[in-house]
Amino acid sequence: MSKCIFCKIANGQMPAHIRYEDDEVVAFDDINPKAPFHVLIVPKKHLKNLNDTAKIDQDLLGHLLLIAQKVAEEAKIADNGYKIVINNGKESGQLVDHLHLHLLGGKLLARMAV
Repeated sequence: MSKCIFCKIANGQMPAHIRYEDDEVVAFDDINPKAPFHVLIVPKKHLKNLNDTAKIDQDLLGHLLLIAQKVAEEAKIADNGYKIVINNGKESGQLVDHLHLHLLGGKLLARMAV
C-alpha cells in the first residue's frame, strides 16, 4: 500500500525509532505516546485491521504477541506489567488503517484508555 504510513515505515521509506525488526514485523516508538513506554508493533504484511485477517494469518498474529513480549522484556517493563491494545476500526479509535498492536508500560495503566 503506497499511501500507508506503516507500510512506508516497515519498508524503510519513512524514519522511525525502531525497537525491533524481522522479516514479518517491525516495532517502533509511537509519535503520540499515551504512556512513558509506547511502541507500535506492526506486521509488514498490509492488513487493514483484525477483520482483514484469515486463518492463513494465525502464525503472524501469534508472532505479533511474542514480539510484544520480547520488546517489553528488552525495555525492562515486563516484570512490572504492560498493556497490549488493538484498536479495530474507526469507532475503536484506529487512526491508521494497518493492523497494529500498542504496547504500553512504564506506569500504572489499569484505568487508562488508549
